Amino acid sequence: MATGATPTDVVTDVVIVGAGPTGLALGIDLARRGVDALVVERGAELAPGSRGKGFQPRTMEVFEDLGVLDAVLAAGGTYPVGMVWRDGRQLGEHRMFDPAEDGEPHSRFTVPWMVPQWRTTRILHARLTELGGRVAFGREAVVVDQDADGVTVRFASGAPVRARYAVAADGGRSALRRALGIGMTGETVDPDPILVADVRVEGLSREFWHLFPPGGAGDAGEAGEAGEAGEARDPGGSGDLGDPGGPGEADRSGGRRGFLAICPLAGTEDFQLVAQFPGADGPDPSLEGVRKVVGERTHLAPESVTAVGWSSDFRPRAALADRFRAGRVFLAGDAAHVHSPAGGQGLNTSVQDAYNLGWKLAAVLTGAAPEALLDTYEEERRPVAAHILALSTAIHRDQARRGAATRQLGLGYRESSLAVTDGETPGEVRAGDRVPDVQVDGARLHASLAGPRWTLLAMGTPAPRTPEGVRVLSCQPVEPFGTGLYLVRPDGYVGWTGTDPEGLAAYAARVGAGAGAGTQGRPGTATR
Repeated sequence: MATGATPTDVVTDVVIVGAGPTGLALGIDLARRGVDALVVERGAELAPGSRGKGFQPRTMEVFEDLGVLDAVLAAGGTYPVGMVWRDGRQLGEHRMFDPAEDGEPHSRFTVPWMVPQWRTTRILHARLTELGGRVAFGREAVVVDQDADGVTVRFASGAPVRARYAVAADGGRSALRRALGIGMTGETVDPDPILVADVRVEGLSREFWHLFPPGGAGDAGEAGEAGEAGEARDPGGSGDLGDPGGPGEADRSGGRRGFLAICPLAGTEDFQLVAQFPGADGPDPSLEGVRKVVGERTHLAPESVTAVGWSSDFRPRAALADRFRAGRVFLAGDAAHVHSPAGGQGLNTSVQDAYNLGWKLAAVLTGAAPEALLDTYEEERRPVAAHILALSTAIHRDQARRGAATRQLGLGYRESSLAVTDGETPGEVRAGDRVPDVQVDGARLHASLAGPRWTLLAMGTPAPRTPEGVRVLSCQPVEPFGTGLYLVRPDGYVGWTGTDPEGLAAYAARVGAGAGAGTQGRPGTATR
């Protein structure tokens, strides 16, 4: 528990500012490890709106480990095929995603999964509550102070919170990041404002993601010719909100209206409407404003829009925090990186920030690992965020496709100081790689790795003595593994690989493997 608290302070080990998917996922990971954490949220309740609606395969794997996969699957569905329209005619289907190919990393998940963000946060909140975690609503963080023993977060009203560490997961306009003076370096991806709204629409099929390219001479032919092949500029996209795509110089100078996309939201009666407004100061989010856009850009009558729920407008930008850590305060999610919604990468990268940070905080708080372990959060996540930012921007500008890279299964930490190879590296799997979800004697490997603990894979070689709390799985080598030892981190990446038991023991001591595993792991040793 944090020292330096006053009698009026709320005291906890970790205070997480922001009850979005990032903050809630981190709260879940800490709660299942027995860490006392408090999530604080400025709003009176969880945020409304579909917002980021797409989960990539790697995030689905994370959700499986956090214990929310069944609820996420029940709440959503696969993405519909895009349908390009012009003058009330269907010009052809538009495939949003390149299909998975042979040779891609092994996973039970191969396509993105759609869940409106308002439903995702409720699923995560329910899981956090189930594990004994809590969210304090109506707490607007304004100042953070820190000293050698901990941090104090102060609010617009109410008692301060004293903790050993704080995590800013309070979005792109993060109050904590600004209070710390951490800058954001980036660029405007598209100067034109975008409106996104959750709407009810009559007379529109829920079978397709309806795409209405910008108006103007030549648009229909290009969209129609590209409808099946998917080679033209994507007017609707597959981003967290829908792909804004750049309107191009001709759009701004030639009076085009900008794209419009209307996507049925899986598991609901709503559609998510995304519209671009070239050269405008800002869109009108009212029911009449949305009806006007639909009436001007589609074959539908304005009155077909019967209701507008949540709505928002923004200008797509890409930005990266100069640092992900300032002393005892960490940045995660949109507080650390802001993406164009193109490609559906921002929300997924944010959840994986939480998944990387959770086990490290727990290891340090329990005394299992030195405080220096926390330095590896920025070391590992900032380069990943920079890479994904470049990918999102390239997709927005039609310079990259939505394929294997957007599924995020190939991301890893080979360059991390936590990725250690001791001697000759066996097989294709290297230290820092995500563990592929292969079949081991009829069972999925990820199922055997589930839970907040380290696991030693002994592939075709005897398992040496391991620290108490490290799970051991002995089996014959299966591709793409080779013969040897693989020490798997709690977040499913290989930390150490080799054949030397002494090297394994030294690494385990350095990272605190086996200690502070939490209460949700699977005890015992498995042999296959």
